[in-house]
Amino acid sequence: MVTVRVPASTTNLGPGFDALGLALALYNEISLIPTNADRVTVEVAGEGPADPSFPRDEHNLVYRAAERVYAACGETAPAMRIVLWNQVPLARGLGSSSTAIIVGLFGANLLLGEPLDAEALLRIAVEMEGHPDNVTPALLGGLQVTSHAEGRLTHLRLPTPAGLRIVVCIPEVAISTTDARRALPERVPHADAVFNVGRVALLLAALTQDRLELLGAAMEDRLHQPYRARLLPGFEAALIAARDAGAAGACLSGSGSTLLALATERTEEIGAAMTDALAAAGVAARALTLGVDDRGAIPLPDERE
Repeated sequence: MVTVRVPASTTNLGPGFDALGLALALYNEISLIPTNADRVTVEVAGEGPADPSFPRDEHNLVYRAAERVYAACGETAPAMRIVLWNQVPLARGLGSSSTAIIVGLFGANLLLGEPLDAEALLRIAVEMEGHPDNVTPALLGGLQVTSHAEGRLTHLRLPTPAGLRIVVCIPEVAISTTDARRALPERVPHADAVFNVGRVALLLAALTQDRLELLGAAMEDRLHQPYRARLLPGFEAALIAARDAGAAGACLSGSGSTLLALATERTEEIGAAMTDALAAAGVAARALTLGVDDRGAIPLPDERE
């Protein structure tokens, strides 16, 4: 038996579309317990147990990821009892599928005696997820710059300002990644691409040099947020409300529906401002204030049965 903790993650941070990912101090803890049974069982507590689409058998993403590690090592995965304690909400742009993939890979690797290194696990994770921006911080922690092109995966961890807090506003409205991708145009104006290149450069400089006063401009985006805004009533009003309440910058988390703001103070006021703005548009939401997770996936003591 192994128990693994994996952080939630947010991506893009505004302009860094499919390139930036940040691990958040919000966690899923999952135990993998090999059994002699003839089937896989999945038990869920916290986020997700009421969702009828959540697989409770060998089709669960955690087990499918575990199978990939066993196969890479020339082994057949045993039946397992999988126990999940989920804090990361589903379909909200906080990397829930990435946590499942990482915990399955990381946990199976532990069960096998760690034959694969982190880079090998990451390559499998990217193959499963299709892009590296969520799975990289989920596995390795921190702020990650990622690139995956022509079969080549590159990633680099950057520092974040001390005391940085992430205020997430999580609506009750779910947005699937498929719907969020479908909202994007096939082509964007050249001027918008140039705009985003400049904003990403400014964002990374501001974060690594503790220039938080620049984040308001640095987190602006023209590649995905304007097209996804229609999927969440109150979207623009909530981002404006966050900045007016004291946030250094605000954006959509991943493909949504969660919104996030970066700040070092007034976090409760910022969260309340975003939830109130969404409520005025008819969308219920809750706010959490989180830190940056610096560790990524880690094993936990096997204290639960």
